[in-house]
Amino acid sequence: MKNKLNGQSVKNLIIRGAHIVDPANKIDEVMDLHVKSHRIVKWGKDLAAEDAEIFDAKKLHLLPGLIDLHVHFREPGYEHKETIETGAQAAIAGGFVACVSMPNTKPACDNAQVVKYQMERANVLNFNLFPAGTLTQGREGKKISEMAEMKAAGAVAVTDDGNWVMDSGVARRVYEYAATHGLPVMSHAEDQTIALNGVMNEGIVSTKLGLRGRPNAAEDIATARDIELVRLIKCQLHFQHVSTIGAVAMIRRAKVAGLPITAEATPHHIALTDEEFLRYDTFYKMNPPLRTKADRQAVLQGLEDGTIDVIATDHAPHAFEEKDQDIEVAPFGTIGLESSFGVAMTELFHGRKWKLEEIVKKMSLTPAEILKKTNFGRLKTGEQANFILVDINKEWVFGEEHVHSKSVNSCFYGKKLKGKVLHTFVKGYQYTL
Repeated sequence: MKNKLNGQSVKNLIIRGAHIVDPANKIDEVMDLHVKSHRIVKWGKDLAAEDAEIFDAKKLHLLPGLIDLHVHFREPGYEHKETIETGAQAAIAGGFVACVSMPNTKPACDNAQVVKYQMERANVLNFNLFPAGTLTQGREGKKISEMAEMKAAGAVAVTDDGNWVMDSGVARRVYEYAATHGLPVMSHAEDQTIALNGVMNEGIVSTKLGLRGRPNAAEDIATARDIELVRLIKCQLHFQHVSTIGAVAMIRRAKVAGLPITAEATPHHIALTDEEFLRYDTFYKMNPPLRTKADRQAVLQGLEDGTIDVIATDHAPHAFEEKDQDIEVAPFGTIGLESSFGVAMTELFHGRKWKLEEIVKKMSLTPAEILKKTNFGRLKTGEQANFILVDINKEWVFGEEHVHSKSVNSCFYGKKLKGKVLHTFVKGYQYTL
């Protein structure tokens, strides 16, 4: 494995003089934090503890560890793209202490055995992995998956991920079943009969390049259908990687109406548009595709007014030889874990003058609340140390040397970023980046 990170067990450590930002505890000031035997003891001014090592964190910010609601770790079945180990390494390098893994593995994560396997692998690696199970068996959109057994094994949500359940009758039944078992449904809202085999956003750029497009209507129609099912069923629904003006507007209205809906946006839809495709580079081929400037602005506005609740990477690794094909046949997806915090800080904190606590909410606290994981997204005495130390003003250029994933298909190479994770603490282990 390239660039392997090695965590150091934290036995007795005082982090001195960090600016702690923790919205859940209403903390936004310079303080110390004491960690002993992997767990947070307390925070406060001028802490002291016998035999404690002192870590000087002046000029650094201490934040609750990031949580990603949408990653593809590919194991089992596609270990040539990523493994749970390399995915966890990529996550740690990006400041993530926990991730929700998508079930498009082989075999699909549609039963308790695969859920247990993924969690056991992550536990050995001292990483917090929360598997999502499938809505339907084999992600085929026909028969309900073993949701009760998967939840008992540790699954936190259900989704067929890239395979939106096309049959509305089946969708109603599986959404109802998920609600019965208290499992959030995560929806990749896209009507494939409209998207067909498009490789990028349908619009002016696709016309210039002579490439088949995926129109906004594919996402908008699927979003409308799912909202109406939520209105009927009252299941908890989370929209994945929202990317269009229409979808943002519909989700906004649904939330005003009080429907139990949440939504995510990716760093690439926050920062980039379909004009990147003029490079004719498969690293910019993802699904949903990069959209227009107007769509990007709608997504940013949705993040700012609370329509879109969280930022999630949709980390989708592919082997180099898979991406190194003609643009028509190369797979969709970009890696995103290592660059996510830097992109969010650059675009939102420095670019749009967000408060740092808003970044923490979108990338840590709210994801934890959606998952009902009350020991994440905040500092909590007695709990394992899951937090990060960051330099909010560090300027750097993202490159392949920053990648810890098994794959290298990033759409952010060469991008100047401002704000970087320097230390990640996961389960009481410290990783220096």
